[in-house]
Amino acid sequence: MAATEPDDSLDTWSIHNIVATMFPILLVLSMLEMGSGYVLEFLEETYLSNPTLLVLVPVMIGMGGNLGAILSSRLSTRLHLGLLEFDPRDEVLWTNILAIMGLAATIFSSLGVAAWVVGQVIAEPMALVDLMLISVVSGMLLAVIAIVLSIGATYISYTQGLDPDDTTIPVVTNVCDILGVIVLSGVAIVVLN
Repeated sequence: MAATEPDDSLDTWSIHNIVATMFPILLVLSMLEMGSGYVLEFLEETYLSNPTLLVLVPVMIGMGGNLGAILSSRLSTRLHLGLLEFDPRDEVLWTNILAIMGLAATIFSSLGVAAWVVGQVIAEPMALVDLMLISVVSGMLLAVIAIVLSIGATYISYTQGLDPDDTTIPVVTNVCDILGVIVLSGVAIVVLN
């Protein structure tokens, strides 16, 4: 189904409507965000025994959300222009997905090398192969999750009559924060054990 006519109603742009829509979403996301802290605390032993992994944590969390935000923004723009089709044959959608995957591969490969260099200087060094494997595999998994979340959040916002510009980026970035810690930790445990 194609979004042929964007909702031009200015009533949805009132402060009351934006707050009424966003407050419950942000409240739930804030509670979920605490989950990433609990995961880090639970896996404290793994990170302290491999301090170079700590270099990956903030960047992995941030970049997963950033990749999702980029795609969500592009999808919202296409939706408002009436050009977005929630169809697996939409070539522009696939082009955007491939661009996000290419960007993720570049970023997370560079991150692995940068973390290894920082680890050589200030922490107990890890093998470059292990660090690259952890960075690239967890980064690519997180990119796939961000893509699925972006498309899903945009579609749900559209079908529920919400403005995707208001809802998708907060949802995608917060959920990617939580899942970024979980994915990074899971991949690190598999690679290091």
